[in-house]
Amino acid sequence: MDSTVFTAFLIAIGLAMDCFAVSIGVGTGQQVNDRRSRLRLAFHFGLFQGGMTLIGWLAGSTIADYISSFDHWLALALLGYVGFSMIRNGISNNHQKFELNPSKGRMMVVLSVATSIDAMAVGLSMAMIQTPVIFASIVIGIVSFTLSIFGLTMGNKLGRIIGKRMEIAGGVILVLIGIRIVVTHVL
Repeated sequence: MDSTVFTAFLIAIGLAMDCFAVSIGVGTGQQVNDRRSRLRLAFHFGLFQGGMTLIGWLAGSTIADYISSFDHWLALALLGYVGFSMIRNGISNNHQKFELNPSKGRMMVVLSVATSIDAMAVGLSMAMIQTPVIFASIVIGIVSFTLSIFGLTMGNKLGRIIGKRMEIAGGVILVLIGIRIVVTHVL
């Protein structure tokens, strides 16, 4: 395997881990349980991961300092919002689903942006070391899509088996991912 392909694949797996973990968390809410919803959310995760890598590369080092000062806090706020909504819904006695469907509209964009902020930073670093980005962006998008489908399917199964407690756990996972992003950026 060519070293460029291997490197792109390793970067893609690293970036897709947030998509995978968020997909498990979202899947536990039992609202993204049909094929169309899973494909829609996973497609957007892959699109944003690949697209943000490309945007970061295009932006180059011009805005790197500006973005790096707050990107991790933005990811924490977005993931925290979704996570606490899941926790609140899991604790409540009524059996409603998410107030906002995570595979549609605003919630889908929030999750897609939150999971792809790191991809922009990777794109910035690729620009700084003058690495070709088109192939890497495509690989990142495909791997993110694939792992998101797998995570949504796993989360859905866990949610059916364990019920509302799993939705609470999914919300906690999202909040912890946001905290991990902040910790890794601050340190």
